[in-house]
Amino acid sequence: MSPVLAGVLQLLALIAALALAYVPLGNYMARVYCSDTHWRVEKWIYKGIGADPDTEMRWPAYLRGVLAFSLAGVLFLYLLQRLQGVLPGSLGFASIDPDQAFNTAASFVANTNWQSYYGEQAMGHVVQTAGLAVQNFVSAAVGIAVAVALVRGFARSRTGELGNFWADLVRGVVRVLVPIAVVGALILVACGVIQNFSGIHEVGQFMGGTQQWNGGAVASQEVIKELGTNGGGYFNANSAHPFENPTPFTNLFEIFLILLIPVALTRTFGVMVGSVRQGYAILATMGTIWVGFVALMMWTEFAHHGPALQAAGGAMEGKELRFGIGGSSIFAVSTTLTSTGAVDSFHSSYTGLGGGITMLGMMLGEIAPGGVGSGLYGMLVMAVIAVFIAGLMVGRTPEYLGKKIGTREIKFAALYILITPALVLVLTAAAMALPTPGNSMTNSGAHGFSEILYAYTSASNNNGSAFAGLNADTQWFNSTLGLAMLLGRFLPMVFVLALAGSLAEQKPVPATAGTLRTEKPLFTGLLVGAILIITGLTYFPALALGPLAEGLAA
Repeated sequence: MSPVLAGVLQLLALIAALALAYVPLGNYMARVYCSDTHWRVEKWIYKGIGADPDTEMRWPAYLRGVLAFSLAGVLFLYLLQRLQGVLPGSLGFASIDPDQAFNTAASFVANTNWQSYYGEQAMGHVVQTAGLAVQNFVSAAVGIAVAVALVRGFARSRTGELGNFWADLVRGVVRVLVPIAVVGALILVACGVIQNFSGIHEVGQFMGGTQQWNGGAVASQEVIKELGTNGGGYFNANSAHPFENPTPFTNLFEIFLILLIPVALTRTFGVMVGSVRQGYAILATMGTIWVGFVALMMWTEFAHHGPALQAAGGAMEGKELRFGIGGSSIFAVSTTLTSTGAVDSFHSSYTGLGGGITMLGMMLGEIAPGGVGSGLYGMLVMAVIAVFIAGLMVGRTPEYLGKKIGTREIKFAALYILITPALVLVLTAAAMALPTPGNSMTNSGAHGFSEILYAYTSASNNNGSAFAGLNADTQWFNSTLGLAMLLGRFLPMVFVLALAGSLAEQKPVPATAGTLRTEKPLFTGLLVGAILIITGLTYFPALALGPLAEGLAA
């Protein structure tokens, strides 16, 4: 079987698996977030945290819950790392330095999982399981909660109430993430992913000496790392490490986990607003972009330029032989079009244009299908922008799902889409202008610029992957990337929840002959075009200095 055919067959198998899970999981999540009942274990949690799950919240109260919970998570994870040296199960590792502890705490709470450390050489069992793995669950649940709040804003009328953050958070963890993670972890263990609490042990001979390997509760963390679109690996090699991802089947299964909830949430959205066709329109937009990016990536990586690439069957540098170019390309696109950031190959080793595709995927705003929760609310904000553009074309007040998109709503949407480009471009410019940050680049020229541009794009969009050549474990990068992750995660949530509250207060507008049919293919095409044009106009100069210059010079 040719490598190209193998890649295409993997793509088709993945689409088929997602199609089978789409309706049942999407309907189930709609029931979860529309339920009035509480499980017994949920009642215990509410009692423990002192929350009343039946109290409806307006958007400022909902936002306060999001920020208070996330701040507590940052402080707890920071202290856990600073105290690692005196904790049991630390494997003899010292406490984490302050700047790196801040960066890691911000990273995992913001659902970014950027790692400027070697996991197997820095973090013991307690920090990995009680700190990082826990944040993988709750940060994902926060993203889903904010998305559900925005959906309620479209579904409700004449009220500013968006539900209860604490109920949405707990249900997301208890009813959605934990059950799927348990099943997924069992599958990974059965396929060879390790799950233990063994210490450091020496094995074999390596370059004339022994090699040290860690054990760890890897399968349980690996599954939520992908399912929650988190991405932080137990080992520095991430999903390229055989302890995390041993076979082509586990590779495809991990891609399935990455896409599962973001894809199914479009069905949840359609059910909750009373029109599954609206959900299919959003899904079609996400799917069009995702398939297009996968096709482009395979084309750039399978292109046979030069005798070395011809002998290898494509650009195999930085890729695992057991996954090949097809599986690696699908993984790279899926992890950068979502906010996952896990890698089974090294994006810095991709062709110039291939590396640019991974960057562009993040620059779209992580919306195709995007992160858990964040992909849906990001796409809905872009849908608001698209109907506004359509309204300008015909001279009519734009409407979406029966709600008028007025001055207030479009300001919230515009502020949402301006935050991450401002963070990316300003911080990249600062890093290139100052003398010290440039010393962290392994490469010079266009590829070196791409290392820094990729880092801030990844952090600001809460992705977490990196161009491996950049040494980010410095005070400058730990601090600025940490701030970028926090601002890139929580500032957009402010405007999403404000938009949700504004929409929920409106009276529904009946559809007329002049209403734009947002469930039709025409709107899907308009939405795809708006996303690509806005992103292109924003980032093209920066891309031209980095991956485009490198790709065209090759």
